[in-house]
Amino acid sequence: MFSSHQKDNLPKTCYFKMKIDTSLTMLQLPEALSQAGLQFSVATEEDFDEIMAMSQDIYGGLDYLPTRYTNWLQETNRTVILARKQGKVIALESVCVIDDGETMLVEGLRVAPQERGKGVAGVLLRFCSELVKTKYPDVKVSRLTRDDQLGPKDFQKYRLITKQGILLVRFRAEDLKLRLCELGLGGDIQSSLSTSSNLPTVRLDSTAVQQLYLTTDLMQGILPNATIIQDWQPFKLLPSNMGILLKKDIDWVVDDVSNPIVASLCTFPFRVPIGDDWYYLNIDMFGKDLDLVRHQFLGHLQRHTATLKGHVMCQMFLDPPLWKSMAEYCRNTLRVELVKEYTEQCVVESDVV
Repeated sequence: MFSSHQKDNLPKTCYFKMKIDTSLTMLQLPEALSQAGLQFSVATEEDFDEIMAMSQDIYGGLDYLPTRYTNWLQETNRTVILARKQGKVIALESVCVIDDGETMLVEGLRVAPQERGKGVAGVLLRFCSELVKTKYPDVKVSRLTRDDQLGPKDFQKYRLITKQGILLVRFRAEDLKLRLCELGLGGDIQSSLSTSSNLPTVRLDSTAVQQLYLTTDLMQGILPNATIIQDWQPFKLLPSNMGILLKKDIDWVVDDVSNPIVASLCTFPFRVPIGDDWYYLNIDMFGKDLDLVRHQFLGHLQRHTATLKGHVMCQMFLDPPLWKSMAEYCRNTLRVELVKEYTEQCVVESDVV
């Protein structure tokens, strides 16, 4: 939640009700929902508390929306839409237009518990699609990232772009720091790692990122299906997308700028609603070399948890065949808790018609 001081400093936006074209949208609504009278509106700062009340326990307590909601409302290429029933917020969907205006990225979907299973999500998505097509006529595909098991019906609707394994661990930051010291990896871990393993690590500034990812073909064979997946968001290798990514607090790392084998992106830690002293750390790992993956993983852990106090949920996305070895390393060497067994992050898309 925002504090009262934070709320006072939030930028104000104009609230208005979206007029629905009944000849286009309402005819697509299931009869029960049409009679229930769903209304759609653009989200504003004033809706925050009601949205959070609806979102309790979503994503296992790892909900990113509390820390990103204000920024989302300010992004010019993003629209956040609410569905209301009898005046109360019952669903939210965010659509971000990327890939030079050709892709609508669907994010943040949530439906109030009492309204789930009634088709609300599908109706909201159809409404958002029609709205985006009106504003961005060049949009051709809709993309989303899922972590559930895809079935035959899903593949009738979507094309699979790529997938990564999901490794989710948790630990106390203080305990991890002590464990790293026991392993001889305390202090300046980058120096320690390089000295002990002779494996290089290069942190990239914005100029180096653009040069490596946009002006060479070196990353084509490392990125899954030539896609940068950053914290659940899939991007094609385009200058417009890089402009979006470079505005974020991300650590960009490779093993070698002239001949990279493994690359990683680490989102700076942020608080999540599990508790007052809980943080979330997201690491997107690309490449198939286990030693280099482990090397960069350790570097991100030390750099981004060294000053934290409290609990950390760390989620790493990596090439699926590496998952088992990295899970064993986390459990047996780092002695951190494995939260769940193997699951997959799937990037899927469908045509916008």
